[in-house]
Amino acid sequence: MPLSNIVIGGINVIAVLLSVPVIGAGIWLTTGPVNSCVMLLQWPVIILGILILLVGLAGFIGGLWRITWLLVVYFIAMLALIVLLGVLVGFIYMVTLRGSGRTQPSRAYLEYSLEDFSGFLRRQVERSYEWEWIRSCLSTTTICPDLNQRFVLAQDFFNAYLSPIQSGCCKPPTKCGYTFVNATYWISPIALYVDMDCLQWNNDQNTLCYSCDTCKAGLLANLKIDWLKADIFLLVALIGLIIVYIIGCCALGSAKTEDIFRKHKQSYT
Repeated sequence: MPLSNIVIGGINVIAVLLSVPVIGAGIWLTTGPVNSCVMLLQWPVIILGILILLVGLAGFIGGLWRITWLLVVYFIAMLALIVLLGVLVGFIYMVTLRGSGRTQPSRAYLEYSLEDFSGFLRRQVERSYEWEWIRSCLSTTTICPDLNQRFVLAQDFFNAYLSPIQSGCCKPPTKCGYTFVNATYWISPIALYVDMDCLQWNNDQNTLCYSCDTCKAGLLANLKIDWLKADIFLLVALIGLIIVYIIGCCALGSAKTEDIFRKHKQSYT
């Protein structure tokens, strides 16, 4: 068996292995209380990873057994998948560029505003019918009840790091002027700050601030953090696949040269 064919088959074992971080990133994005309530990026990533796995296997089989048509399918399909993965990596990076938290006076945690996020992310939570499902899902998690177990004193709460989703959904915005009783129970001020989120707050444990824009912003901030982590794995896989593809193209060119040389040699004997 020509060395070039062994190389093509061998490097596609690496391509198969590179599908693992892609599939793993998609599966990881389905875990956790926040991601389980927002099924947005998970399945496209998982499906893309499975396609890379299948195409890598096709290249491995085609390279080892010299199945020409299978190698042609492999090179075309893998190029398309590399382009799709590159677009996905770039897309995730672009939509997560914006959305930093804002500091509050005498508070260690940050608070978030919808206006700070990209238009694409905002649209995912601004549709009322979609948010109603997300809101219902969030209210069944332990995201907010866990805070009552961690904090008893107001100062401990104010000095604590809260995740974006906890900051946005489990308490009223700081500007509203509510008085702390416990992490999810607050007393309304006499003169309430005129803001829709201040009016949305309710001490009912199934309501809290789940209908607030701050809750939507907190959810997007959590998604941003998780998406950026997943994007790192996708970028590593993308770079690896590009290297594998280039080596495969060189090996294919070498294989064609070997075939031409062999035919000329046979014609002289």
